[in-house]
Amino acid sequence: MQRNERLTNLLTEFFERFSSWEQCVVKDKGLTLPQMHTIEILGVHGRMRMKELAEKMGITTGTLTVLADRLQDKNLIERTPHEQDRRSILVGLTQKGERHFEEHHRLHLRLTEELLTGLDEGEAETLENLLSKMIPRL
Repeated sequence: MQRNERLTNLLTEFFERFSSWEQCVVKDKGLTLPQMHTIEILGVHGRMRMKELAEKMGITTGTLTVLADRLQDKNLIERTPHEQDRRSILVGLTQKGERHFEEHHRLHLRLTEELLTGLDEGEAETLENLLSKMIPRL
């Protein structure tokens, strides 16, 4: 088996396991993965235009509107008119949404700690460097 094939298999298995873990975590909160992804982006980047959020998520504004409606119904996000551009709507997390983001982020930190267990400092640094090089290519 060639290296690219082995790496593809490893990346696929890692992604599948990570997705299963993430699915279990968000399911316990009564959310879907796209809903949690929306909360994560807003938690990291803060309030933004709906169009900008849709672009970051790789979805249409129509799809985002449906997601945002459900998150707003759960009091996790709020939408407000943009002060300078009346055509734009800003979306941001509510206090409840912030709490969901912070809790989910802590779970990610714990998972990272678990994944790094057994790696020495050099290996962890190598992993960080490799991921930093790979992410921009996606």
